[in-house]
Amino acid sequence: MYLQRVLKISSVAAAGLFLSACATGPDTQAASGHYQCGQLSVTVASASDSGLLGVDYQGKRLLLTPQESSSGALYAAPGDDDTRFWSKGERATFTVKGQAYPECLQAGALETRFEATGNEPFWHVGVEGEELVLNRPYDTGGPEKVALETVVANHHGREFRGELGGQELTLKVARQLCEDSMSGAQFPAQVRLGLNGEVFQGCGGDPERLFRGAEWVVEDLAGAGIIDRSRITVEFFEGNRLAGLASCNRYGGQYELTAEGVSFDHMFSTKMACAPALMNQEDRFLELMSKVKRVAIGRNGKLLLTTTEGDEIKAFQATYNRGEQ
Repeated sequence: MYLQRVLKISSVAAAGLFLSACATGPDTQAASGHYQCGQLSVTVASASDSGLLGVDYQGKRLLLTPQESSSGALYAAPGDDDTRFWSKGERATFTVKGQAYPECLQAGALETRFEATGNEPFWHVGVEGEELVLNRPYDTGGPEKVALETVVANHHGREFRGELGGQELTLKVARQLCEDSMSGAQFPAQVRLGLNGEVFQGCGGDPERLFRGAEWVVEDLAGAGIIDRSRITVEFFEGNRLAGLASCNRYGGQYELTAEGVSFDHMFSTKMACAPALMNQEDRFLELMSKVKRVAIGRNGKLLLTTTEGDEIKAFQATYNRGEQ
């Protein structure tokens, strides 16, 4: 499936950014500003004349020191090489204690390998650097390569222009939520492919960016709400891992995101005992999670997990204050 292939490519591309080549000395000209690492907001800026980099996220601040790198600007926490920020212009990678977040992008930027697809007729594009690989609409032939020129680059997205067989080609990418017209799967970008005067609509980007990088706090279980001052959370991690708090106990497992939806498997939890009401709520939550078939971003940015029976788990992103751990 296309969606599964996008997830695999995104994981490989992100991992590739952490491979080190021959060190040529630190590049201290790190790009400052704001990045989105999936749902995680990160702000970076020089912290002092000493060359330290301040990284603000989730109400916390990291002070990182410059490191040797073959390209870009690499910073790491003193004594903890598994906490690092590696900037390469409008893209970056961010890892905290070995946990890698989705590729970090400045406003409007595209993933290192950006893919998009459309239906009726089917078409598919992959953009990497200044080259596009296209499976044309109405064409059952193989993919074709097109050299691209960037004509618009702003915080809304990107617009490219090229030529294919004497025909003008345009590709417009807007960073807005997009839902596939056939599967209903959601993607982080709306895409328009223009070829020889025709315009084709589609969706693109790594769908995991919609869910990863945030701690989601549950506010409702199948219309019954949750117990006052109780806490249920859901968090998606690299490697298709899932974890959170189920009311009393911590839980974990694996998730699989495909064009058909999402499923959770290999679920486990700790064995602490709490008040009966909390234990009943926890059992209800884990039962619903075992039946989830669809994940989506709803109105006001809420996370919606829908079961095979149509019950919903609703969650919102946790908020953080400065100094909160």
